[in-house]
Amino acid sequence: MTAGRQAEGSGTDPASARLPSRVAKLLSALFYGTCSFLLVLVNKALLTTYRFPSPIVLGIGQMAVTIMILYVSKLNKVIHFPDFDKKIPIKLFPLPLLYVGNHISGLSSTSKLSLPMFTVLRKFTIPLTLLLETIILGKQYSLNIIVSVFAIILGAFIAAGSDLAFNLEGYIFVFLNDIFTAANGVYTKQKMDPKELGKYGVLFYNACFMIIPTLIISVSTGDLRQATEFNQWKNVLFITQFLLSCFLGFLLMYSTLLCSYYNSALTTAVVGAIKNVSIAYIGVLVGGDYIFSVLNFVGLNICMAGGLRYSFLTLNSQLKPKQPVDEENIPQDLKG
Repeated sequence: MTAGRQAEGSGTDPASARLPSRVAKLLSALFYGTCSFLLVLVNKALLTTYRFPSPIVLGIGQMAVTIMILYVSKLNKVIHFPDFDKKIPIKLFPLPLLYVGNHISGLSSTSKLSLPMFTVLRKFTIPLTLLLETIILGKQYSLNIIVSVFAIILGAFIAAGSDLAFNLEGYIFVFLNDIFTAANGVYTKQKMDPKELGKYGVLFYNACFMIIPTLIISVSTGDLRQATEFNQWKNVLFITQFLLSCFLGFLLMYSTLLCSYYNSALTTAVVGAIKNVSIAYIGVLVGGDYIFSVLNFVGLNICMAGGLRYSFLTLNSQLKPKQPVDEENIPQDLKG
């Protein structure tokens, strides 16, 4: 079997040997974009339409579902990741802190901002990812990419400056979410060595390490009490959406890891930017909490145009033939 793979890999067409990896890259990006799109809409309905007061409890539910699904899958030998040992916290750090920060700040900002403004301000993840990849991973980017990022920032500032529904707390949470998302994407790519924890181990131990501290935060801030006193727990539609959010939260965490595993942290940010375009325009029409103004809408469109141009430039550069494949970045199941 191995010899057969090696024979295939030693053929005259190296591009064909890399084809499964390209398919995996595309599918993982589509999977991430779909999960992220659905989760934002479901969370927005829970936190705004139903006015569920406890985003931290929602995050705990998503962590609990992640732990249960992965642990049961490991017991049934569907997936594999290493058993716990004392070195795992050191191997993972600082991912658990970034993970829970990304989780809570994302849910909190979703509840306090309209979908269009949430989408625009989330685009600051892109320049932050560029900056962190340059510093931590040593990458460099073209002038076209930098111009596109400048358009994103300019549009975001125009939109934010004319936001008639300005919410300072929401802005703080969404900017924290941008920082945590960018750092989480870059460090996930750095930490996710198949020979060490692998993607399932990173996901499982991240959730395990942070669910108890997050529960303590929820109790100490009164977030858990507000959740238990919420008056919609007998509403079947609300409960269905709450459970759907928990399951989609697991799928989003898994799809983010998968996208970062097969692609770069930058590609993951790009897919998120493309997804956000559709969410923004849907939010203008059906969100219920967007207040229209001409300048704000112009800023939204500048930001969206910059994000789309940036996305196509980045994805186009990845499709061009490049230098020989870096063996370290090929998943183990694709190697001979």
